[in-house]
Amino acid sequence: MQIRDIKKQIWMNKTEALSLARKAKQAGLTEAALVRSLVLSYEPKEKPDDRFYDVMWQLSAISNSMNQIARKANALGFIDAPEYEGQARLLQQFQLEVRRYFILPDKVL
Repeated sequence: MQIRDIKKQIWMNKTEALSLARKAKQAGLTEAALVRSLVLSYEPKEKPDDRFYDVMWQLSAISNSMNQIARKANALGFIDAPEYEGQARLLQQFQLEVRRYFILPDKVL
């Protein structure tokens, strides 16, 4: 965990304060975390709804199942294990891309 030993205070009007609170809530962050992200040139994304997390859980379960099947099939010699594992890696890559799209902040130039 980073040590934060420098305190900064700012003054806002009511509209600015409400906007900061709303944007932090949309991103699922504290106001301080939102400000730190913006200062570091990251633009946080709005926190996705529960459907996103359901899809991610399902993808994770599918990926785990594929890996278990591939290991068993490889041990028994029934399928082309490298090809199957390649497909499992593609599914895991898809899961990462979905996370990047929905959750991870974009770096602002």
